[in-house]
Amino acid sequence: MLLKDEVELLRRVPLFAGVAPAKLKLLAFTSDRVNYAAGEEIFHQGDSGDAAYVILNGTADILVDTPSGEIKVAEAEYSSIVGEIAILCEVSRTATVRAASPLDVLRIKKDQFLKLLIDFPEITIEVMRVLADRLSHTTQELTLARSQLKASE
Repeated sequence: MLLKDEVELLRRVPLFAGVAPAKLKLLAFTSDRVNYAAGEEIFHQGDSGDAAYVILNGTADILVDTPSGEIKVAEAEYSSIVGEIAILCEVSRTATVRAASPLDVLRIKKDQFLKLLIDFPEITIEVMRVLADRLSHTTQELTLARSQLKASE
């Protein structure tokens, strides 16, 4: 894919909508476009966080290990960002991400991702919105699970 095509693809991702074309060109140039086959892991729970990934095409399952096996907790699709928690919080990967279909992602290395957040406050705000939305969704699910557990006691 040509650099100008990658820039156009990035421009359509809401996370990067406010970024100037010249900066998108630099991002496309310094990031890696990676393709995964269905069933292939992007990263595994417990791995160190070395990059964030923006989904450009396809879907991925977000899975967590439990004593009774893997549980799918979410699905990521076009324009979703995954892997940023390990970078922002300096922790190991909190989940496994596996391609549910053929998947194209933009792999943004940790140092480049952190530089993006510093250079573009609008991206930082969008990442915060994504994280807050995930937290809200998780809190709702936890509340429901606890109420169901109490009801069954």
